[in-house]
Amino acid sequence: MCGVQAQVMSAAYLQLWTRNHAITRDEVESALWTARTLVKTSLMRQTLHLVPTDEFLLYISALRPSRFAQAMRVMDRCGISREESEALIPRIMDILSAGPLSRPAIAAAIRPKASKRVRFWMENSWSLVRLPVAEGLVCYGKGEGNVVVFIRTDQWLPNFKPELMSATKAQCALLRKYLRAYGPATITDFSHWAGIPMQEVKPLLPVMEAELAEIPGDEKSSYLPREDVAVLNKSSVREVSIRLLPIFDSYLLAHRDKDHLLSAQHYKRVYRNQGWISPVVLVDGAIAGVWSHKLQNKTLLVEIEPFGKVSRAVRAGIEREAERLARFFESGLELKVA
Repeated sequence: MCGVQAQVMSAAYLQLWTRNHAITRDEVESALWTARTLVKTSLMRQTLHLVPTDEFLLYISALRPSRFAQAMRVMDRCGISREESEALIPRIMDILSAGPLSRPAIAAAIRPKASKRVRFWMENSWSLVRLPVAEGLVCYGKGEGNVVVFIRTDQWLPNFKPELMSATKAQCALLRKYLRAYGPATITDFSHWAGIPMQEVKPLLPVMEAELAEIPGDEKSSYLPREDVAVLNKSSVREVSIRLLPIFDSYLLAHRDKDHLLSAQHYKRVYRNQGWISPVVLVDGAIAGVWSHKLQNKTLLVEIEPFGKVSRAVRAGIEREAERLARFFESGLELKVA
């Protein structure tokens, strides 16, 4: 998946479930907060993601240059020098030495010795911990209730060694993973998905030329890992594929243009105002409708709103997915197809 979009944690659980119906919420919780084989942090597009802990530094290394530069530009507009900006990192790390803290608690510890410029930036920006997060020195810990806390990665992640890869090597590895998950895709798609500027992305193509297959398009070429082309050419469709994707599903964020997913007629039903992305019914990789769910008295109420006429085979597939979803919630099911 190249990361589970985790701005809304309930959606993160469902993203994993829809790709592996055997998974349980308890298993995800254990991987995050007990075994710590998953880590939660801000990554692509400055949004929260879950990634495997053993790939954490790959993501950090690939994204660090652009994310660090972006944070520095914001601080520069507040009149904060690079030296003063970078000096905040060891101060935050020292504050977190005693254990995890919330953003307000970190701010309260920094404010007394901060300059007026830094205090102004702190009061007008939510990104107080953005620099150490971009460096991979800080990630999200387990807070109580709805409290968000940050923790030093050297205290949180097992066997953690903060040894960053070169940016180019990491970006090539990330592009490879991205194309395996979401290809065919253009280099612009990758830039948009990762939040890495095109000037950093374009030099990757010559480096990876031998391992990528170019798929000509009407306007831009798309790419796939060369070894995946042979696999796809040999594959055959056995039966209709149906999935219930939750809000903000990673699949819906993978490409800049969405015309391969749905028509312009239904675009605003899915990609709504203020960046909100609806849960969708996916049929053979394309969006065929939207859906919603609500848990009420141990019964899961699922409502499906197709964009067109639903065949018997598709309806049967939707019913199966809804039944599996009810099992995930350990509840009964009430299904309505509009």
